[in-house]
Amino acid sequence: MTIVIQVLVLIFVALSTILVVGIPVTLASPGQWEKSKNLIYTSIGVWVGLVLVTGILNSFIA
Repeated sequence: MTIVIQVLVLIFVALSTILVVGIPVTLASPGQWEKSKNLIYTSIGVWVGLVLVTGILNSFIA
Protein backbone atom coordinates (compact mmCIF):
# COMPACT_ATOMS: atom_id res chain seq x y z
CA MET A 1 0.00 0.00 0.00
CA THR A 2 2.87 2.38 0.67
CA ILE A 3 4.11 1.87 -2.89
CA VAL A 4 0.72 3.04 -4.18
CA ILE A 5 0.94 6.19 -2.03
CA GLN A 6 4.48 6.86 -3.25
CA VAL A 7 3.45 6.50 -6.89
CA LEU A 8 0.47 8.80 -6.36
CA VAL A 9 2.71 11.41 -4.73
CA LEU A 10 5.21 11.12 -7.59
CA ILE A 11 2.43 11.67 -10.14
CA PHE A 12 1.12 14.56 -8.03
CA VAL A 13 4.53 16.26 -7.90
CA ALA A 14 5.08 15.79 -11.64
CA LEU A 15 1.65 17.18 -12.51
CA SER A 16 2.13 20.09 -10.11
CA THR A 17 5.42 20.97 -11.77
CA ILE A 18 3.84 20.82 -15.21
CA LEU A 19 0.96 23.04 -14.10
CA VAL A 20 3.24 25.56 -12.36
CA VAL A 21 5.16 26.02 -15.61
CA GLY A 22 2.35 25.49 -18.10
CA ILE A 23 -0.40 27.75 -16.78
CA PRO A 24 1.63 31.00 -16.73
CA VAL A 25 3.09 30.23 -20.15
CA THR A 26 -0.38 29.61 -21.53
CA LEU A 27 -1.77 32.79 -20.00
CA ALA A 28 1.16 34.86 -21.29
CA SER A 29 0.95 33.54 -24.85
CA PRO A 30 -1.46 35.45 -27.09
CA GLY A 31 -4.40 33.33 -28.19
CA GLN A 32 -3.33 30.19 -26.35
CA TRP A 33 -5.91 30.43 -23.56
CA GLU A 34 -8.81 29.76 -25.91
CA LYS A 35 -7.03 26.72 -27.34
CA SER A 36 -5.80 25.25 -24.07
CA LYS A 37 -8.40 26.09 -21.43
CA ASN A 38 -10.15 22.70 -21.58
CA LEU A 39 -6.83 20.90 -21.13
CA ILE A 40 -5.91 23.15 -18.22
CA TYR A 41 -9.28 22.70 -16.51
CA THR A 42 -9.01 18.93 -16.96
CA SER A 43 -5.48 18.93 -15.55
CA ILE A 44 -6.63 20.93 -12.53
CA GLY A 45 -9.46 18.44 -11.99
CA VAL A 46 -7.00 15.55 -12.11
CA TRP A 47 -4.75 17.45 -9.67
CA VAL A 48 -7.61 17.91 -7.18
CA GLY A 49 -8.57 14.25 -7.60
CA LEU A 50 -5.00 13.17 -6.86
CA VAL A 51 -4.97 15.29 -3.69
CA LEU A 52 -8.21 13.71 -2.48
CA VAL A 53 -7.32 10.13 -3.40
CA THR A 54 -3.84 10.40 -1.90
CA GLY A 55 -5.24 11.89 1.30
CA ILE A 56 -7.91 9.23 1.64
CA LEU A 57 -5.51 6.37 0.97
CA ASN A 58 -2.93 7.88 3.31
CA SER A 59 -5.48 7.88 6.13
CA PHE A 60 -5.50 4.07 5.97
CA ILE A 61 -1.70 3.91 6.36
CA ALA A 62 -1.18 6.20 9.37
